[in-house]
Parts: sequence; C-alpha cells; structure tokens
Amino acid sequence: QVQLVESGGGLVQPGGSLRLSCAASGFTSRYYNIGWFRQAPGKEREGVSCISLSDSSTRYADSVKGRFTISRDNAKNTVYLQMNSLKPEDTAVYYCAAVYSSSSYCSKRTGSYDRWGQGTQVTVSS
Repeated sequence: QVQLVESGGGLVQPGGSLRLSCAASGFTSRYYNIGWFRQAPGKEREGVSCISLSDSSTRYADSVKGRFTISRDNAKNTVYLQMNSLKPEDTAVYYCAAVYSSSSYCSKRTGSYDRWGQGTQVTVSS
C-alpha cells in the first residue's frame, strides 16, 4: 500500500526558500506520478507541480514557474519541492499525492490522484 509523508514546512520570510520532502513507500513499479498540491484557507486545493517517476518529466503551475523546482531521489524514494522567492500568497498546507500511471504526462488535477499525504504547513510572512 502506497504511503506518503510530507515534511519540511515552516515559517519563512518573503523572498526566502524552503524545501519540502515527500517520502514514499509501497510502490510496486516505477510507473507512478507524484504531484504537489496546496490549499490555502478558504480556497480550493490546487496543483502546484508534478513529476513522472518513469521518465522524470515535470509540469508546473504558472504561479510557481521559475520559482519552484520538483525533483526526485530514487535511492531515497523521495520527491522534493524546492521553493524559492517565496511570496505571502504561497502560504498554504502543501500535500503530495501519488497515482499509478502508465503515462509520463503527469496531471495537476486533484482528482487524478488516489493516494495523499497528511500535508505540511508553509507560512510566508514577515
């Protein structure tokens, strides 16, 4: 059974950086896509970035392009989200999610994923 555990959230000043980690277990093959999502108070959960574990192809939301980078470490079964130049509007609970998929085109839609972590809080404030 796939399990995901996020870590790395915290309080950071505007312009600062954080690296989130998503430690995964229970994968039975390399054909999984991993997504990072966030949900701010009073708003819907939105897709931030995703990566295909089969070929490392990535996608980003327009709001984070050029600031966030998704990557993976196969040896550690971990996917990272490096977040730079953080803004107050990046404040949210960040979740990672996984789905078994033969397609390397990962989705940023919440409904495309069936395994979710518990989330980690990111607060950007001075």
